[in-house]
Amino acid sequence: MSIAAICKPEVTTIDAGASLQDAARLMRAHHIGALVVTVDAAGHEQAVGVITDRDLAIEILARDLNPTDVKVGQLASRHLASVPGTAGIGEAVAVMQSAGVRRLLVTGNEGQLTGFVSADDLLEALAGQLGVLANALRAGIAREGVERPSIPRARSRPVFLPYGTPGMQQPISAR
Repeated sequence: MSIAAICKPEVTTIDAGASLQDAARLMRAHHIGALVVTVDAAGHEQAVGVITDRDLAIEILARDLNPTDVKVGQLASRHLASVPGTAGIGEAVAVMQSAGVRRLLVTGNEGQLTGFVSADDLLEALAGQLGVLANALRAGIAREGVERPSIPRARSRPVFLPYGTPGMQQPISAR
């Protein structure tokens, strides 16, 4: 599965000179947790960083900064991490791990920004794939049950663990 199929294609940008309050308002209005920070470079927007809701909450409060004195570009992470839309989940996870980030920018063939993918998006995609695999295993077991009828089991009898096996509860009589 390609990252292009998983990523959120809606990328909201904010100018590096904007206020933190503007950033928070954009995040709230669009129900998102990150914005791509841009500057005007020769008449077109160029990504220079990413600012997250976590940056707004943790950095400002932990460092006791006055939010009106700080601009988006001053707070945003300047370490951009990206993957091409053709990348697979494994490649995206590897980039996240090596860059130490929870979100990646997704790029198109010409290097243009085409989306955002988060660790949550990757987990959701992996969970879906694991669910399909689990269903395939269940279908195989069901098919075997039809093709190979069960053999009646011998009457079951209790089996005991040796006394003192780690994790074993003591018999009621020993308590």
